[in-house]
Amino acid sequence: MKRLIWVGKSYEDLKEFLPSVRHAMGYGLHVAQIGKKYEHAKVLSGMGNAKILEIRENDRDGTYRVIYTIEMEDFVFVLHAFQKKSKSGISTPKQEIELLKNRLKEARFFISA
Repeated sequence: MKRLIWVGKSYEDLKEFLPSVRHAMGYGLHVAQIGKKYEHAKVLSGMGNAKILEIRENDRDGTYRVIYTIEMEDFVFVLHAFQKKSKSGISTPKQEIELLKNRLKEARFFISA
């Protein structure tokens, strides 16, 4: 099983989700740890890498996302967890993409250190 590593405050952010959403996200990450793809996971567009995925879960309060990477062979790095608040469009907001890029650099540095 791959080791799960939380980058930045992704774990603290996930803990803020509703219990039912947290449970679904946790299961999705477990599926990634065993080397499979969760049914609600898809490649995150705009990151230029097919090994950066997002899990989306919808609830009465909105859409929640957890973004992770499986590009490092023995690890699943959880890069970000957030509730999408924008009502316009389905794309990931630019500030979230910038945060993801920075956290991906942190994950790559972790492996190279």
